[in-house]
Amino acid sequence: MKIGVLGSGDVAKALASGFLQHGHETMVGTRDKQKLAQWAGDHPQGRIGSFAETAAFGDVVVLAVKGDAAAAVLDAAGAANLAGKPVIDTTNPIADAPPDNGVLKFFTNLDDSLMEQHQRQFSGVHFVKAFNSVGNNRMVNPQFADGKPTMFICGNDAAAKQTVSDLLDQFGWDVADMGKAEAARAIEPLCMLWCIPGFLRNEWSHAFKLLRANA
Repeated sequence: MKIGVLGSGDVAKALASGFLQHGHETMVGTRDKQKLAQWAGDHPQGRIGSFAETAAFGDVVVLAVKGDAAAAVLDAAGAANLAGKPVIDTTNPIADAPPDNGVLKFFTNLDDSLMEQHQRQFSGVHFVKAFNSVGNNRMVNPQFADGKPTMFICGNDAAAKQTVSDLLDQFGWDVADMGKAEAARAIEPLCMLWCIPGFLRNEWSHAFKLLRANA
C-alpha cells in the first residue's frame, strides 16, 4: 500500500518509519525538506515531497502535525488529492498554554472535536482518529508485559476504518472502534490522560488497554 505522511515532526517520522518497516511504500510531506534530511539518510527507501505531492501519492494519508497547524496543512495537501481516501488523524487540539497540575489545555470543547472540524472542512475525506493517545516511541510494534495495548479509533466511513484497523493490526495494536466522528470528543482527551503521569512523574512509557469481560 502507498502511505503518505503529512508532517516532519517526531510522530510523522516514527509512523513513516513504521510503514516502511512493514513493507509499505511511504512518502513524507513537508514544507521544509531539510527537517527530514536525517530521516531520509536513515531511510533511503522512503520518499519526501510537498504536502500536495504526498497527499496525491498515498492510498492512505496520515495527518501528523500539531493540532493548530492541521487545517493549514490539509489546505496545502489539497481537497482533491485527499478526496475519498482514509486519512488517519493523529492530531490533538493542544492549546498554546502550560498544563494545570499536569492536565493539558485544549482549544476545543467536549461538544466539538478537532477531527469533526476537519471532517466538516473536508467533507469528501474519510477521517479516522488514531495514534493520538500514545507516545511516538510506542506507536509501532508496542511491547508491553500485559499484552497488546488498545488503540481507540472512530470515523464516519466503515471501509476507511477497516483499512486503518488492518494497518493497526500490522503495527501490533488491539483496535477498539468507538463509532462515528463524534466519538473523537472522547478519544482526543485521552491525550490529556496519557500525558498526566508524564508531566507529574516523568512517566511516558504507558498505553491504554480496554478489558472485555468473558461472554
